[in-house]
Amino acid sequence: MTPSPVPRPRGKLPARYAAIVMPLVLSVLMTFVVSAISTLRSLGPTPAFVATWPGAWAISWLVAFPTLLAVLPLVRRIVAFAVEAPGPN
Repeated sequence: MTPSPVPRPRGKLPARYAAIVMPLVLSVLMTFVVSAISTLRSLGPTPAFVATWPGAWAISWLVAFPTLLAVLPLVRRIVAFAVEAPGPN
């Protein structure tokens, strides 16, 4: 009898998607916070803030995500230049 293949945990993407998922999550979180702060500083804690912020966040994210995808290889090279590679354990 041959053993059955080990099933992949449900709800997880294969590791090959990490290069897309990481900038996706990073761009969502960063634009969420930065657009909230920027809109709040501009409009103050008013009903206009609540109405304006989601649109500001969406536009910010539409710019940030493709930008992260484009610059991430450059950022990795800069970090590799500036940071010592980990040694063997």
